[in-house]
Amino acid sequence: MTRTQQSSAHWGTFEVEVSDDGRTVLDTRPYADDPDAAPAIRGVAEGLRHPSRVTRPAIRRRWLENGPGPDPRRGDPDDEYVEVEWDEALDLLAAELGRVRSTHGNRAIFGGSYGWGSAGRLHHAQSQLHRFLNAIGGYTRSINDYSRGASLVLLPHLIGPIGMRELRNRPPSWGHIAEHTDLLLAFGGLRQSNTWVVPGGHDRHVASRLARSAAADTRIVTVSAQRDDALAELGAEWVGIRPGADTALLLALTHTLVAEGLADDAFLATHTVGADRVRAYLSGETDGVEKTPEWAEDLSGVPAPTIRDLARRAAAGRTLVNVTYSLQRAEHGEQAVFAALTFAAFLGQIGLPGGGFTHGYGSMGDYGVGVAPVPLPTFSQGTNAVPDFIPCARISDLLLRPNATIPYDGGTLALPDIRLVYWAGGNPFHHHQDLRRLRRAVASVDTLVVNEFHWTPTARHADIVLPAATGLERDDLAAGAGDTRLRAMPRAVGPVGEAREEFWIYDELAKRLDADYAEGLDSREWLERIYDEWRQRPDTPDAPPFAEFWRDGGTPLPQHHYRDGAFTDFRADPVANPLDTPSGRIELFSDTLDGFGLADTAGHAVWIDTAEKPGSPYDLQLLCTQPSHRLHSQLDMASPSRSTKVAGREPVRLHPSDATARGLTDGDIAIVRSAQGSLLAGVVTTDTLLPGVARMHTGAWYDPSAPETADCINGNVNVLTKDIGTSQLTQASSGARVAVSVTRYDGRVPPVRAYDGPRLASR
Repeated sequence: MTRTQQSSAHWGTFEVEVSDDGRTVLDTRPYADDPDAAPAIRGVAEGLRHPSRVTRPAIRRRWLENGPGPDPRRGDPDDEYVEVEWDEALDLLAAELGRVRSTHGNRAIFGGSYGWGSAGRLHHAQSQLHRFLNAIGGYTRSINDYSRGASLVLLPHLIGPIGMRELRNRPPSWGHIAEHTDLLLAFGGLRQSNTWVVPGGHDRHVASRLARSAAADTRIVTVSAQRDDALAELGAEWVGIRPGADTALLLALTHTLVAEGLADDAFLATHTVGADRVRAYLSGETDGVEKTPEWAEDLSGVPAPTIRDLARRAAAGRTLVNVTYSLQRAEHGEQAVFAALTFAAFLGQIGLPGGGFTHGYGSMGDYGVGVAPVPLPTFSQGTNAVPDFIPCARISDLLLRPNATIPYDGGTLALPDIRLVYWAGGNPFHHHQDLRRLRRAVASVDTLVVNEFHWTPTARHADIVLPAATGLERDDLAAGAGDTRLRAMPRAVGPVGEAREEFWIYDELAKRLDADYAEGLDSREWLERIYDEWRQRPDTPDAPPFAEFWRDGGTPLPQHHYRDGAFTDFRADPVANPLDTPSGRIELFSDTLDGFGLADTAGHAVWIDTAEKPGSPYDLQLLCTQPSHRLHSQLDMASPSRSTKVAGREPVRLHPSDATARGLTDGDIAIVRSAQGSLLAGVVTTDTLLPGVARMHTGAWYDPSAPETADCINGNVNVLTKDIGTSQLTQASSGARVAVSVTRYDGRVPPVRAYDGPRLASR
């Protein structure tokens, strides 16, 4: 006999089959009625007791014997860890936190949690770590995110902070698109795998189904270097474009509207500022270069007649212009977003049903489901007494350049001298760029602490590693934005080994530091408390008592279906309903941005060429895309992710002509190089890519165990990417693409050691 219950992750709610003795998870599987469920769900059970699981507190021997301090050997594949009892580990960590606080101040602590570790509302790694650090006096924090870092800084200048929230929370629903939209222009594609992911997860996956339904009534054009960047069922028309040239194409589309009298001058006059400055730039008046379709053809590879035809089609009916998050994750990537908003404004359809500008279809599974987010139960993080922060993508700058400054959003940020990094719920050796530089950065601090489920690459660089309980080993509750149901997440099994809830870890540390983390409650009592506080809100009138909620496995969430998309009220009357920009209108030219005087940012959208110099050995553009069978780097060691490997490592996809020119065939091992580093990858050929373009998924566990062969022998793309900000304005991640060379590797193939865990010793 077995029992079946539910649990949740960021890739959705799923069923858990548990042995009759309650000790073993036998299987994790999607709901039978969720045909679009994420493949990664199948790997959850496998990950629970995988050999890479962290089962006891462990201290890096060199730190244990030599004490805190910079160490260039931090992350050495042959480092040994000493497993200790919990009391010793907590005593050591509390003493080190106390030393740093008393000697250097709380600003010398960096709280490096980057979400995604758990879908739970209570056991959310970021919230718990930040609450603990706030309880002991604060910490240097990070802001923004890797997904939308450039847009989060740029767009508030153009549409205002409230407009930014409307754009995120109230885009046209897919049903609304089906009813009103003639043409959906999708820059960056509409990938199904991205719709599997929602922070907090969804009870059922609906975005792909809704998109397929809308495609019956709406013509979809995807602009991408990849033909398969959209669900096949959408029947999308593909416009192939060279990576990084979207801004040029969008400027040429706008130029066509102006040149052929198709721009909506009335809308521009009443709802925008700066259209005249944009026209001057498009005509070449300001820089001597007219932004014609022929100009854009040379840069983008899109024929000039195709550009003109696309502009005319967009002006002929109701058109929605969408930009995926990936386009702004590149050098000057914010310009593609700026140019798309500009093109949509010149079409004059912003605020009309099914028309205008959006930023998120094909990037997240909660975008366009037609349900406005409602408040959810929250575990308070408290108040941070330290004012210092960095944009999250500048972690290496923070650690390598103490007391330096960086420009950001028109101002200057001072970088504190960080001595201790506490990381939980994330893997920077997955999502950060230029991992050789990141290794130097983490080697420069006194102490790196990690709470982890598995011996990830980040854990393998840590000095103190504390084993954390997974979502299957603790009680919690979950929901995502626009979800239909707040779900119970009952514990399926007890923690593996000596793993503990992070709540318990922080409570024990706080006691040692004379701080109050738990307010006298255990985690179960806190779970009931945040639920009851949520239940007492006026917008959750029908939520049952906690005991009933827990017994039933969840409760429906209020469904506030929005009929209109963003900017409807502004469209109707921009005087009575202005945006919260300086002008009250959409700022196609921002005096604020212009006044910053930045060399790589202007008051309007501009083209900035980032092409490799002639003669560069890096002759392919590598697209670094989100994986399909894991979430970021989570469960890379499990069978769903392993099923995508080639020759035992992450694949690189090449156009057949590029593979033939390099003497490569399917299944070969190639060495991929950039100016930053090198990796080994298995070869896959596909004609879904433009010639000159390669593609790899992010998230393969970093394996530097054979540096004589390559910087990573498991195919982690971030040994290749550049660790530079998108611009001086936004300082966001620029890791979505990089110039590379690809050649056959015929040497001895070293074994992948990424999933083995370190050498362990006991006291």
